[in-house]
This record gives sequence, C-alpha cells and structure tokens, in this order.
Amino acid sequence: MNGDTIRITAMLAGGTTVLLAVIAIPLGYWLARTRASWRPLVDALVALPLVLPPTVLGFYLLRGTGPDSIVGRAYATLTGGGTLPFSFAGLLAASVIYNLPFAVRPIAAGFTAVDRRLVEAARCLGASPARAFARVDLPLAWPGVIAGLVLTFTHTVGEFGVVLMIGGNIPGVTRTASLAIYDDVQALNYAAAGNASLALLLLAFATLAIAYALQRRAFPL
Repeated sequence: MNGDTIRITAMLAGGTTVLLAVIAIPLGYWLARTRASWRPLVDALVALPLVLPPTVLGFYLLRGTGPDSIVGRAYATLTGGGTLPFSFAGLLAASVIYNLPFAVRPIAAGFTAVDRRLVEAARCLGASPARAFARVDLPLAWPGVIAGLVLTFTHTVGEFGVVLMIGGNIPGVTRTASLAIYDDVQALNYAAAGNASLALLLLAFATLAIAYALQRRAFPL
C-alpha cells in the first residue's frame, strides 16, 4: 500500500466523517424528537444503505450522478466540465450516502436517551431551543454522537463495493486501502495484502475500543 492510497483513504474517511457530523447530528436529533407521522419513511430511507447490496447502491449513484443526469450536468456547470463518477468528489458523495445510517442511528439513539425533563427545565429557565440543544441535549448525547462518528470513520476506511462502482479504482485518485488489498490479492501478492489487512483490523479494533471506553466514561456503571 503506497502513500497515495493511504492519503486518499484518510481524506475520504475524514471528509465523510466531517460531512456526516454536519448532516447526521441535526437529522438524528429530529428523528429522536419528532412525532411526525411520516417519520418511519425517513427512518427507512436513512437505513436503506444497510440492506441494499453495495453494487446496487453504487449503480444507482453512478446513474444518478453521471454526465447525462441532472446532478451531473449541474456539477459540470459549476466545475467547468468536471464529472462526479470516477473522481474523488463523487467518491466522497457516495461515501456520505452509504455511511448515513452508521452515523444517524447511534446519534439518534443518543438523543433519545436524553431525559426530556432536563431539556424542559432548561426551557423553563429561559433557554432558547438552540441554547437548550447546545447546553443540554448535545452534551448528554455525546456518547452516541462519538459512537456514530467513530463508526463512520472506521466503516469508510473499509468500504469496497460502492467505492469500486463510483471511484473505479484509479491509482492516485480513487484507489483506497480496501481496493489496494483487492489488487494485491488479484496479483497473488498475499504478503502485501496481509500486512494491509492487519493494519485495517488493528485500526478498526482500536477505534471501536476508544468509542466503547468513552461511552463507559460517560455512563459509568
């Protein structure tokens, strides 16, 4: 695994995590608090990447962001002729969609666990909804937020199907760690594939251990 592969993997995982932090925190809060009758539809839409085969999701994203699509034409206009498929920008967009449930579901569970009486007390003391969210909801829900972001980062590092469909495994542009391992196996370079696989295994274990440790620290038995 060369430096470009590590750089692209880190950029993809970091960018996906940052973007989903912006998207998943308000969405998770809404799912935890809303009483809208159409919430199950939003829940199902968010969870859809969990049950769809990555190749199916990748196919629809490929068609939906191609040069002939509305999204593709808009992107080409904004970038002066650029395309989303087989580019890092397209890879990032696909990764955000694919990892949405891994971020939203733990975050929504974290907000659900917050005692509503504490929020109501803050409101009674004069806190605005935004202030109550920032000073009560978010600090109490942070174990779920951290868990969602850690899962997002770790899952992004190991993505394969969607990354291959949208990115195309282009060296120095869209080739990530999981694709490099696949290439090594195809080339019968089992030593390199084993070393890279071990690195991803240790990374996954370490990040999950940190997430669980933070949760235990926040909610000691």
